[in-house]
Amino acid sequence: MNAEKFNELIKQVSAGKKLPDAIYLHRDAFTALPPVLAKFISVVATALKVSDKDWNIVKLFKNNFRLSLLHYPDFYTDAYPVLQQSVTVDLVKLQHKITRYDDHDNPPILHRKEHFILREHPEYENFCLITQEGEAAGLYDNPRMIGFKASWHRLIAKHGYELVDGRLFRSSALQSAAEEQSIDRHRTALVRHELSSPMKTLAKHGFLQGEYSIFDYGCGRGDDLRELEAHGLDALGWDPNFRPDADKVCSDIVNIGFVINVIEDKDERIDALLGSWELAQKLLVVSAMLANESYIAQFQPYKDGVITSRNTFQKYYSQSELKEFIETTLDENAIAIGPGIFYVFRDKNLEQQFQQNRQKRHYEWRHLTAPEPATESQARLLFTQHEPLFEAFWKCCLDLGRMPAEEEFNQYQQLIEVSGSPKKALRLVSKWYNQDELEQAANMRKEDLLVYFALAQFQKHKGYSRHPESLKRDIKAFFGNFNVALTQAKELLFSIADTDIIEKACVGIVTKVTGKLLYEDDAPHSLTIEKGYLKDLPAILRVYVGSALQLYGDIDNIHEIKIHITSGKVTLLTYTKCKNTDSLVLNERIKIDMTKQSVTFFNHSEHNK
Repeated sequence: MNAEKFNELIKQVSAGKKLPDAIYLHRDAFTALPPVLAKFISVVATALKVSDKDWNIVKLFKNNFRLSLLHYPDFYTDAYPVLQQSVTVDLVKLQHKITRYDDHDNPPILHRKEHFILREHPEYENFCLITQEGEAAGLYDNPRMIGFKASWHRLIAKHGYELVDGRLFRSSALQSAAEEQSIDRHRTALVRHELSSPMKTLAKHGFLQGEYSIFDYGCGRGDDLRELEAHGLDALGWDPNFRPDADKVCSDIVNIGFVINVIEDKDERIDALLGSWELAQKLLVVSAMLANESYIAQFQPYKDGVITSRNTFQKYYSQSELKEFIETTLDENAIAIGPGIFYVFRDKNLEQQFQQNRQKRHYEWRHLTAPEPATESQARLLFTQHEPLFEAFWKCCLDLGRMPAEEEFNQYQQLIEVSGSPKKALRLVSKWYNQDELEQAANMRKEDLLVYFALAQFQKHKGYSRHPESLKRDIKAFFGNFNVALTQAKELLFSIADTDIIEKACVGIVTKVTGKLLYEDDAPHSLTIEKGYLKDLPAILRVYVGSALQLYGDIDNIHEIKIHITSGKVTLLTYTKCKNTDSLVLNERIKIDMTKQSVTFFNHSEHNK
């Protein structure tokens, strides 16, 4: 083996954690190496009398004839294992250096362990979950701060988390005596320095603008409350350990954030969820920790959860399991907002409004034509005198796709005084503006409603009388009656199982949006589009993707959506800029399998470096 051959073999390595100057690979993944290279590494280790128990990861240098044999004894048991020994070999000078870290206060540590092993390894999915958790907490924003144990732990604490058995832990707890074992629930409430993820979703969806009162059920040390109060919001909270004397107050919005997962008694867990639901007048936000079975299996089982090393209880859920628990307990529909976060609406009108807004597109008026002269000079003069009023009325018509009712247009009475009636006003503006624009807006609104009603089939059925008045007007204007709307929506929903229809829609839309249509065996296999084009898709594809998102939630951080035409799957993709170039590289894949009702996360972020 010489330097040229070594460099040639390094270029053939497709697996491992790849950095600009080196590739790291666990010994269990050596089957991915060229056989000659794998054998050479073992020969080097044998020649230096480094036994197999003293190294498990190799570092292969890309630009030098060098390698390092690294020993991380807790690679599989520790989420961020510590380096115990490094043997660096200079194959040009035939020299090696041994460095031990046993007594170091701040030894190097590993991250993103999924890149060191192969995808088929049983721990791969668990390692991806650990990485995803850290990224969601913002721990990888500055990679220079994460390479050593002490700085990593300081960064975790700064973000308001703590490591418990290798997992980031941040939750409030409810305290009571455990029947069979003393559980330290108070140790689960940690200090935070930013809003919790459930509260961030409320801010995103416009619920933290001062219109609603908020109650935090199990508020821990009150970090969310301090931030909400600083913004002048009406926010109160209760916690058995830190605010035991506070009253439990009925509020518009109640948040029970990461509470149910730390209650070891199932009946008490149900009671906590029901208790928070009783306080919620409009909306309940429920969140809990997620984990897969391989991660849970490493802990001491206790009841339907596990005991952590800090003597705290954790009931880890899957996304579908958490949804089922909420819906079974409350007998209400739980709407997935994100991984481990669900909304449950008591105010059904607010729920309808929320769901409609998630599907609604807004027609952007483009005044492309010059006004046509009116046949009556009086009408022309009337329009000229009140042009701002008529323009506002026209924009309202475009937004609704139809003529507005009195409460839907705040200048309604003025419009009647000027024109005599809304119908006369519509006839007048239709002469001045482009009538085709209103027809296009109406078609868009009707399609949005079909998508909304189709996706609403995943929820409990709501009778026509329970719909908001504005929605009733939409139904009458676009469908005639509710039964017609419901029938058309069901037909649309059921049609997503027809792969021929999905294929035709994907092939038809690819010329109208920026997308990539991939083929397999000369047949369309998948369509990948940028997230921003989602609402430009035909209704059938919007329902196809929307059905998958019922399991996942919002896609704020997603860049692309991949529609699998024949398998009933949707993949969400995120990208990041490569460190040394402006090119984008894959950061994470989230595969949603509608047939299995499952959500699987795959982390690719190490390729960014």
